Order: sequence, then C-alpha cells, then structure tokens
Amino acid sequence: MLYSEGKKMNPIMIVALLAVVGVIGDFFIKIAGHGPRFIEIKWFTIGFIIYASTAFGWFYVMKHIKLSSLGVIYALTTVLFLVAISVFYFHEKLNGYEIVGIIAAVVSLVLLSRFA
Repeated sequence: MLYSEGKKMNPIMIVALLAVVGVIGDFFIKIAGHGPRFIEIKWFTIGFIIYASTAFGWFYVMKHIKLSSLGVIYALTTVLFLVAISVFYFHEKLNGYEIVGIIAAVVSLVLLSRFA
C-alpha cells in the first residue's frame, strides 16, 4: 500500500523497496545457474517473476522523482543490496577499492535522498 495514515510513502523509500525486490529476483536467477544443469528452470522462473514485478512500482516513483535521480538511486541501492547478499550469502570477499566504492555510494545516496 502506498499510503499510510493519509500520507504518501516517500518515493525514495519505494525505490529502495523496489531495489530489494529486484535483488531478491537476482538472487533466484543466480541460484538457477548453480545447479548441476545449465539452468534450473524453477529458480529462474521464480527470479524472473519477482524481478518483473518491480515494474509496477515504477509507475508511482516515476511520477515523483526525476528520472536522472531515480536511475542513480535505484542503481546505488541495488548495488548495496547485491553486495550484502554476495558477502553474507555467497561469502565473496571485498577488496579495499570495493569498500571505498561502497562508502562513496552510501555518501552519494545520502546526498541524493536529501536533495532529490
């Protein structure tokens, strides 16, 4: 639901939510390629449906945020959530440059959230 107690939900929070849903879809698509077969169609289908469902949220956020800001906010939140999954679930390691990049992404996200 986009409204709570008569107030509109913050469009930037909706973008972050869309990023979370998209990353969950990405997670299942990645799992689809980890089986013994070339592709596990069940996991791919689940990932595809979840990922495609984010399109509905775009109708709302595109009316309330400039497209240029929207693209950056979505990309940054998606990257941050993907990094979290890759580190904590797939146990991938980050190097120093990647950590600096993540810090810069967080700073830019804070700036965009404040001024977008």
